Amino acid sequence: MKTQLKTFFAVAVTATAVSAFWMVQDAPVQAQNSSSSEIPRTPDGKPNFSGIWQTMNAANWDLEPHEARHGPLIALQAGAHLAFPPGIGVVEGGTLPYKEGMRAKQEENKRDWLKLDPTTQCKLPGVPRATYMPYPFQIFQAPDATLISYQFAGADRIVHMNKPDMEPQVDTWMGTNVGSWDGDTLVIDVMGQMPDTWFDRSGNYHSGWDMHVQERYTMLDRNTIQYSATINDPNVYERPWTISMHIYRNQDETKLLEFKCVEFVEELMFGHLRAPGSPIGDGVTPIY
Repeated sequence: MKTQLKTFFAVAVTATAVSAFWMVQDAPVQAQNSSSSEIPRTPDGKPNFSGIWQTMNAANWDLEPHEARHGPLIALQAGAHLAFPPGIGVVEGGTLPYKEGMRAKQEENKRDWLKLDPTTQCKLPGVPRATYMPYPFQIFQAPDATLISYQFAGADRIVHMNKPDMEPQVDTWMGTNVGSWDGDTLVIDVMGQMPDTWFDRSGNYHSGWDMHVQERYTMLDRNTIQYSATINDPNVYERPWTISMHIYRNQDETKLLEFKCVEFVEELMFGHLRAPGSPIGDGVTPIY
């Protein structure tokens, strides 16, 4: 509980500080960048990634190229709602370089993904998956720390821009995030993630603590980011591999709304604890 409270207050303080910083500094910068082809910049000259963003691809379903396919057999009555949309893939080179014998676990995960996918139980998605889930996220940028807040499950992470030697002390759902600049590219090194997250609904997985993710955010224009993430996990993969995609500014959303999904999985996770004869949740009214 103490750790959760510390995390909550750290995120709240960071968000407040970042918001205050840009309330003072951002107005003249935006006025100087009215053209959609120009890259907005912060007062210190760095690209300004602040805003609400979202991807438009099928990576959350499967990172690799894939055809459309039916959903899980136990949910056939859902029809097209749980069917997999096709995707051209976002992995550079097409396929993930699993080590010998490691692909079998992914195939097992895929066969029972609805039950095994951690996000089914509203668990935090980890990095990089949080970026390409079909939910928007918001970036609050400041010189010493950047906050990335995700709609799904209220996930967030603080990117430390002034602590290049920071190392993870414990494994966490969203990892320890250390930021730096490579010219106009924001680079985020993510370490110390828990093994309980997947890369997609097709069961592609990692080993957790020994995985190192390096993200690169490059602004192409004020509304488009070129995003890539290189995953180095020698326990599962033969070599590092990279995904790449575009992220688009969500101009229709003026604020990030909440998707606190815990209440939607109460029946799934705790229905067996319901007293005999008590009603099942209707999916709308919380059952607590």
